[in-house]
This record gives sequence, structure tokens and C-alpha cells, in this order.
Amino acid sequence: MLWLIKGKQVGTMMRALYPASNTFDALSDHLIVLKIARHTPCELCDDCPGLRPGLHVHVLRDGQPPENSLTDLVQYGSDEEDSGVAYLRLCGCGHSPRQHGANAGELGEEEYTRRAILALRIDQYLEGLGKLLDFAYSDEGLSALRHGMHMAISLASPLTEPAASPAPSSPRQRPLSRGSSPTDEDLQPLAKRPRLSEEDDEDEDQPLAIAARMNIPSSSRFDNGARPHPSRRAGKGISAMSTAKTAPVSIPPPSGDILAEMNGELTLQSASEVAVKMEEQMDESQLDRLATGVTVDTAVSSSSSSYPGMKPEKPSAIELRKGIIQIIPVENDGQRQSHVILTNLKTLFRKQLPVMPREYIARLVFDSNSKCLAICKRGYKVVGGICYRPFPHRGFAEIVFFATASISQEKGYGGLLMDYFKAHIRRTYPDMMHFLTYADNFAVGYFKKQGFSKEITLDRSVWAGYIKDYEGGTIMQCTMLRRVDYTATRDIIAQQREAVLTKIRQMSRSHEIYPGLPQFQEGAGEGVVVDFRDVPGLRESGWTPDMSAADGKPMTKSTELSTMNRLLSEMQNHASSWPFREPVKPEDAADYREVIEQPMDLRTMGEKLENGEYANLEQFVDDAQLIFDNCRFYNVEDSIWCKHANRLEKSFKDSLARLRDL
Repeated sequence: MLWLIKGKQVGTMMRALYPASNTFDALSDHLIVLKIARHTPCELCDDCPGLRPGLHVHVLRDGQPPENSLTDLVQYGSDEEDSGVAYLRLCGCGHSPRQHGANAGELGEEEYTRRAILALRIDQYLEGLGKLLDFAYSDEGLSALRHGMHMAISLASPLTEPAASPAPSSPRQRPLSRGSSPTDEDLQPLAKRPRLSEEDDEDEDQPLAIAARMNIPSSSRFDNGARPHPSRRAGKGISAMSTAKTAPVSIPPPSGDILAEMNGELTLQSASEVAVKMEEQMDESQLDRLATGVTVDTAVSSSSSSYPGMKPEKPSAIELRKGIIQIIPVENDGQRQSHVILTNLKTLFRKQLPVMPREYIARLVFDSNSKCLAICKRGYKVVGGICYRPFPHRGFAEIVFFATASISQEKGYGGLLMDYFKAHIRRTYPDMMHFLTYADNFAVGYFKKQGFSKEITLDRSVWAGYIKDYEGGTIMQCTMLRRVDYTATRDIIAQQREAVLTKIRQMSRSHEIYPGLPQFQEGAGEGVVVDFRDVPGLRESGWTPDMSAADGKPMTKSTELSTMNRLLSEMQNHASSWPFREPVKPEDAADYREVIEQPMDLRTMGEKLENGEYANLEQFVDDAQLIFDNCRFYNVEDSIWCKHANRLEKSFKDSLARLRDL
């Protein structure tokens, strides 16, 4: 096609095709690569966000007659016949599609399949907006989904049963994609939605693929670039499930500055300005407290709390108190209001788990045996929810889904919802005191903060066969206390803290504040030496110069254990840790054990840490270093594996130095 201006040929417009189908088993390997590459940044460029046509390339949908970019020029013909138009082969940056994060040999089977399924889901979203061929289009929801293409997604477990999904029509029998079912959006057709969420821009839902704690722990690789084996499921897998009917909980996404920076809403400059303003405000507040003789450690503004040292009330609690949000119990009882809330809950869960089949989420949410608790804002707009299945006759409930809108994580919706869920269970089922849920190893820390433990006190005969049993997952239990009001935990903790501080003040003078020494005031001269016995309050406290030697003492055993747990958690949640989360399998690298004499991975480190096999922090650091060294020894220096190892090593050493300085 020629661009003609005033009868002169200015340039040649080439045509290229882009696959319109979003059915996994209907696309060839090359077309899957195109789908992935479109939404994945180029590995060789810093400014290429994904596969894009060149300046003089006009992209058409395959399977449809071409559209002329200049309708009046059809009489002049074309440089090539429509039947000879090929698929897009090169990005505008000059690199091939496989160099845009679509090289199966480097990604590994599970990661490649995950990206393919998510790419199809993103294209389906674009198709609903009529933007499939608009390669420059972007919005917040699209950016959030695309972020999952180059970060490992956290998924507690595969939530599909073998019989839940129809068999692929293609004789190749590839893994079923989330976009391959025509009934996925029966309740909310994607094409009818103007954008990803019905919510406004302020509270736009975004999927859990954004999480810094994301989890696609595949170290598998295949060198021949073949498609995934048909018997393997897509995404992070906890294999060998039983035949029960519930599923594990999703993992909450990141919040605050991390989320804003991921979405491009927070620049480094604005982040530093926020930090400076906060420091200045804190300094002024501390000076005011010191001037009035109140200890800095325990005093807070009277407007924020009646208890010293109590943290400011979270926005979620304020919104609940003011009636901006409400927590509504809901189930499939046939009422119109219930159907609206359940549909919005289903949409929220689907967005937070973009790889999970949507029909499976809908089936569980609308199951008559399932119950839900939803945070509704401005009517029936759902910003958080829990789907659970109670077993009153067994004395426990299983949490199936737990999610809050990503943009609202910093408001404390997750903790608020869990507290009111416990209160709701105690009120609705007085004899039910236990919750069970399955989570992968990278969600354990979050559930511990919510009162869950890996120690299961319920007898296995009580819950076995009632919930799914996942190999590779961690079953966790939460046991409630009858005398605790979980909706008032903030006040309870504040009262306990004040009682402890009051007792401390009776036994020490740590709350007393003395003015500065005049010898060190401005204009007092240099080289002044003051005897410690002349410092007001110092001698009374019992301090001696010999105690200063204790400041440089090594970490205690408990401190080292806490440091190792934190370092391991940060490594597991790092975006570049997915190749090192599991041991290298023989089928992925047959000669690995011959080349590497002492293999190491994050799961093995976690097991050793849990079993108390690390005598000190140095042994833990040696094992972490072994992971990085093994990777660089076995793989080519400029391979994707070495790049991930270098990034993870830098993050690990930075964290180690920071924690040692504390």
C-alpha cells in the first residue's frame, strides 16, 4: 500500500496480520508467541513495552477482509495480494517476538504456559474494548494485567478439577486456556464493559499479578523450544488434589508506594518528597513532645487516640464508622440483591486471580453451600470479600477465596474484613471456632499475621475429605478465642500496651526527659569533655562506660533467626526468584546433578530453617550464595537465568546489609 500526498509516493505501507482468536488450542505455536510478545517488554531494549508494528506496517485481523488505511486509495491497488499477507514478524524496535519474553526454552514450561494464558486474557479484554489492533492503547487495568507478563503471579494452587473444564477440541490437546470457554462471561459479558472494572478510577481493581509476593515457582526449562506437554497444567501447581469442592485462598497484592510505582503513578521524585514531608512532620511532633516533658516512645496526638502509643485509626475503620463502606453477609438465596453482590464478588475474585478459570470461580461463589462476606462501597460496589464454606457439624469452615481491591490494600480492608469475618462466624455459628485454608509457601507469612498457624490442632479425621488436599501446599489453621472481640482488637491491644508502659514507668525513669547539656550548646567551644557522672539522670540509670562495649556485640540467636526468616521471605517474594524456588528437576536438566555437586534452592533453605539446621546467620548466607554461584556455573553468563540470579543476589545483599545495621 502506498501513502500518496498530492500524487507523490511518500512511503510504502506494509501489511501484517495479528491473530484475533483467544482460544488457546486454536492457535499455533507462532501465534501464541505473538500474543505473549505483544504484552511483554523487549529483553534487549529499555524503551520497548512490547511487540509493536513498525512505522510503515498496517496491522489487520486475520480471517477478515483487510481495511484500507486510506479508503480512497483502493483503486491504486496494493504492493502485495491480500492472500499473501503474513503475520507480524518483527517489532518496531527491530527485535523478534521471541525476544519479547516469549522464548519457551528460557522461560520453562509452566512460566511459558502461564504467560500464554494471561496474554489471551489480555487480548480478550482489548477485544471487548474494540482495541485489539490499537497497539498504542493503554489504561490502568491493562497496565496491571501486563505487569503480570514479566512478574511471577502468586497463586495459592490450581483451582480446577480435571472434570471441571471441557476437553480441548484440537487434536493436540493443549492445556485449556482461561479464555477458551464460551461460557466464561455469561454473567458479565466482557464486550459490554467499557473498562476492566465497574469501579471508578479511584478504586480501580487490579489483579494479584502485581504483587511483589508473586509466585510462579518453576525452575523447569526445555531446550528444544517445544510447546508444553498436554498433561501439564498451566501456572503454579500444587498437584494431586482430592475430590472435595473448595479451593485455597488468593494472596493479597502489594499496596501503597509499591503499587503506585508499578502502575506508573509514583515517580522517584514524588516518593522522596513524600518521605521528606513525613520526616519533617515527625520531627516537629517529637520536638513538641520533648518540650512538654512527654516521652517520645509512648505519646501520640490526642486527636488520633485516647491511648498512648496507639497507631492512628486505619482508613478502613474510619470509612466503616462513617458509613462509607458496609460489610454484608451474602449467599445464593435467589434474591436480586444477593445476585448483584455475588456477581460483583465473582468479578473481584476473577481479577485478583487472572489465571484461574472464571467458570470455576463462578461455580464456587454461586454454590448454594458457599457463604460470602462482602465489603460494599457506595451501594453494591464490592471492594473486598471472603468466600467460605462452613461445616457446622464438623466445627470448622474453609476459606475458599479472600481478596480485596488492589487499590484499597493500603486502607486496611484486608485486616478489617478478616476481623469482621471472625466476628460473623462466632455470631452465626457459635460452636465453630476453627478455620482452615490452603496456601502456597509464599502466602504463609500473610496468613500468620491474620492469626493462622501451620500447626493443625484439629484431628485429620475432622476435616479430611471435606476440603481439597493439595500436595505442595501448606494447610493452615486459625483458632478463635471465645473471650476476644475481634472487632475491637485495636482498643484491646492499646489498653494492654498502656498497662505495660505504666508498669515500666513505676520501675524505671525511661520516660523522663532531661534538657541538653550546656557544655555542648552553640558557642561553648570545642574539645569539651564531660564526666558521665555529671550527666543528669545517667548515673541514676545505672549506666557505666563498660556498657558501651556491648553495643557492638553480635546478634543473639533469636535475632539471627528473625533475620533469616525475613531474608528468606524477601527472596521468595522477589520477582526474579521464581527459577530458584524449587529444586531443579532431572527432566528439565538431565546433567544438572553431574555438574553441580551441591544443589540448593529456596524451598530447601526454608525446610532447613524450619528444622533448625542453621546454627548461625553465616550458614544461611552461604546457602543463599550457593544458589547464585550454582546458577552462574551451570548457565551461560548472559542467559536469562544468570540475569535473574544477579538481580536476586543484589537484592539479597542489600537486605542483608540493611538488617545487620538495625
